[in-house]
Amino acid sequence: MASFWRAHFTFNKYSQIAAQALRNSLKESERVAAERRGLTALKYQKWENGKGGEQTWVNRPETSAGH
Repeated sequence: MASFWRAHFTFNKYSQIAAQALRNSLKESERVAAERRGLTALKYQKWENGKGGEQTWVNRPETSAGH
């Protein structure tokens, strides 16, 4: 019964659901801070012949006065 989720979700999806449930259970101020920590910035770089090409943003980080 402990691995019931495996029949329906990948581990990444299970982790996302559990994290969202935890964030939703927090008080407003803690929830907002936790959601900010959950945001990610992502860029990729194509490599050819052992050399990296230009880096391209997939999910650009948000800039704010506090960061």
